[in-house]
Amino acid sequence: MEKPVIIFGSSGLAKAALEIFNSNGIVVYGFLDDDEKTHNQEINSVSVLGSTDDHGYLKLIGQKCEAFVATDDNELRKKYVDFLIETRKVMPVNAVHQSAAISQSSGIGHGNFINAGVVVSNDSEIGQHNVLNSRTVVEQEVAISDFVQIGAGSIINSGVKIEEGVFIGSGVTVVSGVTIGKNARIGAGSVVVGDVSNGQTVFGNPAVEISK
Repeated sequence: MEKPVIIFGSSGLAKAALEIFNSNGIVVYGFLDDDEKTHNQEINSVSVLGSTDDHGYLKLIGQKCEAFVATDDNELRKKYVDFLIETRKVMPVNAVHQSAAISQSSGIGHGNFINAGVVVSNDSEIGQHNVLNSRTVVEQEVAISDFVQIGAGSIINSGVKIEEGVFIGSGVTVVSGVTIGKNARIGAGSVVVGDVSNGQTVFGNPAVEISK
């Protein structure tokens, strides 16, 4: 990647993304954030330039700059991604830490955040706009859809299928062959030994549904 990057968001994930881009020798042009209190502040010498609808900076995206969406709020993430596709005709780039180990036979889409120590094994497919936090392990032949978040230190064993919008907390183990349905939530530290239905929230060892 030769072009500088504009990051949508300026806290949490955005700061980690800045470090990833810097470590890969990629220049971050600046941040855009809708919280006016952040405007004109600097993060590691990189400025928060303005809001995410500031046309003066948006017009650079797709021509002189790339874009990366840095928020772990899925609804906001989807909003920004749709906005970039509709107004700038571009897809966000990936932020992949140098220490991540990604098999050459795996496939990775656009707009993913892949932090330090992540392992993606052979023949796995990572969709788009996902967040894989530090030391996540994705074993072979795993299929991860879009807008999925996986917490630090989680282990996704072989043959697992994770559908769109799933949230997996830190330190979770998902055993081989399990399917996790759309928008399901897995509590931190859980061991998932069976399929999880769409929209279901489970927790524990073994993980069971939490009553609403």
